[in-house]
Amino acid sequence: MAKLKHFSCLKIKHFVIIITIFSIASCKQSAQTLTDISAKQITVDSTYQSVKELTDFIKPYRDHVDSVLDSALAYSPQKISKTDGEYNTSAGNLMADIVLQQASPIFKMRTGNDIDFVLLNHGGIRSIISEGNVSARTAYEVMPFENTIAVAALTGASILDMVSYLIKSKRPHPVAGIQIILNADNTLNTLKIQGKPFDKNRTYYVATSNYLISGGDNMGFFKDAQEITEIDYKIRNAMIDYFTKVDTITAKVDDRYFKLD
Repeated sequence: MAKLKHFSCLKIKHFVIIITIFSIASCKQSAQTLTDISAKQITVDSTYQSVKELTDFIKPYRDHVDSVLDSALAYSPQKISKTDGEYNTSAGNLMADIVLQQASPIFKMRTGNDIDFVLLNHGGIRSIISEGNVSARTAYEVMPFENTIAVAALTGASILDMVSYLIKSKRPHPVAGIQIILNADNTLNTLKIQGKPFDKNRTYYVATSNYLISGGDNMGFFKDAQEITEIDYKIRNAMIDYFTKVDTITAKVDDRYFKLD
């Protein structure tokens, strides 16, 4: 009789276990899948009004940022533009000179080498520098992108490809540390780097932006670089640091790149 009771208890336990397993399985949620994606275009225009609570919340932060961005760092006695020259411009010359001056000691410290010259792109300059006070906001307006300075080691052959690109582009791409003089028929007359005649057997260190290093503006010659050194220094920050160091900003169109009559 004891055995029968034990067997009955065992059957009941098994039954409870089976029912419990089925209950858990039935309660388990089925996997959900995405069946449809819908989108709605919302036009943000003058009909949208600011929310006072949000405006009041961010006002202290906005006022602080504005005060930092608008603090005068230097002074420009004249307008500096990227359209005041055919082969080089005051804005382009200023930006290229700043990159050469600010990046050179960093590159020298890290590699022991000197930057030979700078090449940037004309389209990267997004604003004039107006006559008057120059601030950090000015730098953000001129260079709104997060581009950093990189240095490419280019062979003499790549330098000649670069010069050919500049001649064909017919745009005043900013340069510094190099002089390019063209004949009246657009052939190369003179090429000097750091005041010395170009040496086709040398490797030159060219400071530029990480955007151009990757082939931006169709500057494919950078892809042939023997090595690339990223110095983790934004062009905009280099401008701000330069503005902080100087009192008066001078920039003009000069003879670093021009064509003979």
